Amino acid sequence: MIDQQIGEKIKALRLENGLTQEELADRCELTKGFISQIERQLTSPSIATLTDILEVLGTTLGDFFSENVEDVFVFTPQDFYEKTDENAKHTIRWIVPNAQKYEMEPIIVEIEPGGKSFEDAPHNGEEFGYVLEGEVSLKVGNRKYRVNAGETFYYRTNKTHVIENTSKQLAKILWVSTPPMF
Repeated sequence: MIDQQIGEKIKALRLENGLTQEELADRCELTKGFISQIERQLTSPSIATLTDILEVLGTTLGDFFSENVEDVFVFTPQDFYEKTDENAKHTIRWIVPNAQKYEMEPIIVEIEPGGKSFEDAPHNGEEFGYVLEGEVSLKVGNRKYRVNAGETFYYRTNKTHVIENTSKQLAKILWVSTPPMF
């Protein structure tokens, strides 16, 4: 596969995953400009960088260069992608690679005491969460709810929404968004 095909194929995978160049760059800790240059065949990524990009896009070097890719239905922790935001005091773990191309996107969010998720502006969709550990404060529009371990939440995303950990212990949430938003 020549470099031109690599750029085109990365762009196709990015679009298939519903990601902007900026979102892909952010998840890979690269710049939007660098992703743009790769896609336009103005530069070639190193093998390490290509591996990182492909991991975010839910594939491997082997699958990327293979013509025959089979569907995968079971994923292990080695398949997960994780990103920590020190300022917001949270870690997001994408537990289904390539979930952006599906109807829903499940993630595990760990929020440290005093931390929070990103505040989302209203958009089309629905979100569901199951608090695995700890407790969180869910704010949807002007209303606030306490959600404890073992409890769930569900809402339409037509209002501003955010989750905060106001407790003194780590909170862990299984969070599912439709359509994929994370």
